[in-house]
Amino acid sequence: MQLEKWAEDLKQIVDEWLTLDLLSEGDLFVIGCSTSEVAGEHIGTAGSEEIAEMIFKQLRRLQEKTGVALAFQCCEHLNRAIVLEKQVMREHRLDQVTVVPVRKAGGSMAAYAYKHLSEPVVVEAIEADAGMDIGETMIGMHLKQVAIPLRLKQRYVGHARVNNAKTRPKLIGGPRASYC
Repeated sequence: MQLEKWAEDLKQIVDEWLTLDLLSEGDLFVIGCSTSEVAGEHIGTAGSEEIAEMIFKQLRRLQEKTGVALAFQCCEHLNRAIVLEKQVMREHRLDQVTVVPVRKAGGSMAAYAYKHLSEPVVVEAIEADAGMDIGETMIGMHLKQVAIPLRLKQRYVGHARVNNAKTRPKLIGGPRASYC
């Protein structure tokens, strides 16, 4: 079945994140996802709760193994707002907005996350430490300023191209500076 193959694609990506050991407990990990693109359709045209469920399960595994806080990006109809746990919002001193993502306004992945997080809230923006973009949904606006693209071996989930990134602190001080 295709869904099982796509789950294996994502499992390989998650496994590589785990092998790279780049994530720390408490890091914000942003996920942008077009379930339509995973299925081989144009972004925003064929959202799938079934695909969102499969992706959510794999990302929960990443969370359980690393301690990262997951943050799910909504689609452009909600200005790419972010769904995350209320506790994460409080820890990062973020401001909640009033909206509930649904398939046609927010996207299937964000809507699924909103229904399955323990205390979901929506915020307008975050500065994530790392992230995964499934289907070219443009997560860059939610990454810290110095984003480093990661070229992982598995580049697709289903039909959707996957881009991964981590961030690093800015290097300041010029040629005489010393960096760790």
